[in-house]
Amino acid sequence: MIDDLDLGFDEQERGEKGKHRRSAMRKRNGGSGGGRGRTVLALLLALVLLGGIGGGAFYGFDRVQNYFVTPDYDGSGTGEVTVEIKQGALIADMADALVAAGVVKSAKAFVEAAEANSRSKNIQPGTYKLRKQMSGESAVAAMLDLKNKIVNGVTIPEGRTAKNVYKLLSAETKIPVKEFETAAKDPIALGVPDWWFKRTDGKKVKPSIEGFLYPDTYEIPPKATAETILKLMVENFLSVTGEMKFADRVQKERGGISPYEALIVASLAQAEAGNKDDLGKVARVAYNRVFGEFPCNCLEMDVTVNYYLESIGKPTKRSGDMTTAELDDPKNPYNRKLRGLVPTPINNPGKQAMEGAMDPPPGKWLFFVAIDKAGHSAFAETFAEHEKNMAKAKEAGII
Repeated sequence: MIDDLDLGFDEQERGEKGKHRRSAMRKRNGGSGGGRGRTVLALLLALVLLGGIGGGAFYGFDRVQNYFVTPDYDGSGTGEVTVEIKQGALIADMADALVAAGVVKSAKAFVEAAEANSRSKNIQPGTYKLRKQMSGESAVAAMLDLKNKIVNGVTIPEGRTAKNVYKLLSAETKIPVKEFETAAKDPIALGVPDWWFKRTDGKKVKPSIEGFLYPDTYEIPPKATAETILKLMVENFLSVTGEMKFADRVQKERGGISPYEALIVASLAQAEAGNKDDLGKVARVAYNRVFGEFPCNCLEMDVTVNYYLESIGKPTKRSGDMTTAELDDPKNPYNRKLRGLVPTPINNPGKQAMEGAMDPPPGKWLFFVAIDKAGHSAFAETFAEHEKNMAKAKEAGII
């Protein structure tokens, strides 16, 4: 480029007239200094042009490189940071949480590293102790190492009432039961959609958290409150029932039964079935009694009485120990002889109980009784058949 500039000056000064002019200028400027000045000027111009092109080229290359090359840190990072991975989080959700915490440089770095590691599907929800500025590969490896998982878990068994759940959570977290009771007063604020609280039998619904605290093992986040824990359980319930298509299938397949009514039936099956194999059959009995040909169209299940006793702070009892007054108390909204389904679920059922209520096996059973120590029940369509099953239960020492 410098040569081109010099040629430009030479072209303009060709010819004899140009030679005399150059000679005169050299004399005026003291010899050859003027030529050197023009050369320096040309060099400076060239450097400016080259610098401009070079800077632009570098900037453009950097942008192109970032487009094709995944932004990522090197190594295992520094310092320490805790990151919460929420229940039901996908790899992309995990990546976003890690970027927000400064663990990885880009979501893409983590996603690509997870895709390259077949074990990444084993990453569990919970709270992890990680480092800042980790490579995507290092972050995946760290989250697969259970030593980096902060374990503060509590297991909620299937079929526990909300009151019982609060006690279990309080014992683990040291959060007072009263705070769980206060947080639970508004289940819609905890994430239960209001459409869940609808019935087709005409009974008025007072929203209750009962039934929506999904039984599972939960990692309790640091500094958790009663509200955040209950929200976590409701979120899990919605995730599980969503995957099952519980609400959709109940509305399509259960002949006008609402999802809430099916959830009530699931809780009844969870409480009454002594064995998981019988959950669907017990659900079918509940449907048959309330919506079928049972004379009173009532449940006649003693577990509803026990639920009421627990709700008012009284001890629960075995069926044989309940008095007639307790069994048939007209003030009890969970009275076993009231027509139709009870006002709310009577516990928090698990997935299998909900599957049983969503898709119960066909049958006209109206009665059942446990007949062995494994909890299996015998089912009957008539009371005469039921009496024979009762005799078997007595012979086996079950009742």
